[in-house]
Amino acid sequence: MNKKILSYIFAIAVAVTIILLVQPMMDDYKEKNQYDFTVTTIDGELKKDDFKGKAFAIYFGYMYCPDVCPTSLSSLATALKTFDDSRLENFKGLFISVDPERDTLKNLKEYSEYFHPTFLGATSNKENIDNITKNYGTYYEMVSLENSAMGYSVSHTSYIYIFDKEGNFVSKVDHFANPTQIKEVLEKVL
Repeated sequence: MNKKILSYIFAIAVAVTIILLVQPMMDDYKEKNQYDFTVTTIDGELKKDDFKGKAFAIYFGYMYCPDVCPTSLSSLATALKTFDDSRLENFKGLFISVDPERDTLKNLKEYSEYFHPTFLGATSNKENIDNITKNYGTYYEMVSLENSAMGYSVSHTSYIYIFDKEGNFVSKVDHFANPTQIKEVLEKVL
C-alpha cells in the first residue's frame, strides 16, 4: 500500500477512536445540562447545583390540583418515612409549581412542607417553567373552566424525577407507582 492511503486509514482510525472516547463524555454533559434549572423559593433563587451532596426528587404540579399532585407527593412522603432521619439528612424534595399566577411562594412553602419536612416549594415565570418542563420531557397546559370560581385548571403529566447525590438523573417514577416502588428507587440514592 502506498503511504498516502496508509496515512488516510490511520487518520480515520484516530478520528473514530476519538469519537468513541469523547461521545460518552458529551452524552453525560448533555444529560446533566438537560436537567439544570433555576427556580424561586420563598428563601430565594434555587438551582440544581444547590443540591450537590444530596439526593433529590422533583415533581411538577400545582397547589389547586384536586388529586394527582397530592397523591404523588403523599406517595413520595410515605416512601421517605421508611428511612431513618440520618439518611434523610441527604435528601430534598422539590415541588415546582407550573401555576405561578395562583401559587405564591409563601403558600408553596407551606404546601410542600405539609407533605414532608424535606420538601421545598418553588416556581418561576412562565417562560422559564416552559423551558424546564420541556427539558424534563413533561407537559402542562392551562385549561379554562367555564362557570367555575377557579377559572382554570392545569392539565399536566405526573412524574417524580429522582437524582443521586452527584446530581445525576436516576429515574422517572410515574403517578401510579406506590410508595414501595418509590422506596426501591430511593434506596439507590440514599
